[in-house]
Amino acid sequence: MITLEQVKNHPDVQVCIKRANDFLGVIGYTEHGERHGNYVARSARKILQELGYDANTCELAAISGYIHDIGNVVSRHSHPEHSAYLANQFLKELNMPVEDRVLVMSAVGNHDEGTCDIVSPVAAALIIADKSDVHRSRVRSTKEITFDIHDRVNYAVTKSELHIDVPKKAITLNLDIDKDISDMVEYFEIFTARMVACRRAAKLLGCTFEVKVNGSP
Repeated sequence: MITLEQVKNHPDVQVCIKRANDFLGVIGYTEHGERHGNYVARSARKILQELGYDANTCELAAISGYIHDIGNVVSRHSHPEHSAYLANQFLKELNMPVEDRVLVMSAVGNHDEGTCDIVSPVAAALIIADKSDVHRSRVRSTKEITFDIHDRVNYAVTKSELHIDVPKKAITLNLDIDKDISDMVEYFEIFTARMVACRRAAKLLGCTFEVKVNGSP
């Protein structure tokens, strides 16, 4: 079984993740580097572990989470497809079996909420983990929060936590939002499509999905 640590230690993966994040910074996007990759990897693994999936499937979800944005090193446009192609190259070099590689490729290639087809538990876990990473630590500079709604909404979120209620088969994204910085109208203005994708992903896992803000649904 190829592990997340093996993937993280691949020198080309390290360079591509760093440079992809640098390139996105130039065009004004929030952080998409190691911090985001580690968060998504950890959360995707946690979702499947708590729902009782086998160790290999959980590891594939973690790997998918870590490298899902690596295609931004090519271009922001169609970056899921670029990410899937690069993932196949790196994982092939690490001798990951093709049966596992295609699961990672299909998950990574379908993580964009606008065009995603959720085709496996690995893909479902990646979608939920990726779209739940909204937090002020992703904002590169507070100078733009007055003008940029994405920076403002992310900066308003002081805490973001996924909770999986296994008996109830319910996945909840708990957010603490400073409403003096941004309000719920702005949050759903930019994240509605992402939350719909999370609901679809949760359904494939046999779960429901909801968002709670400051303790209220």
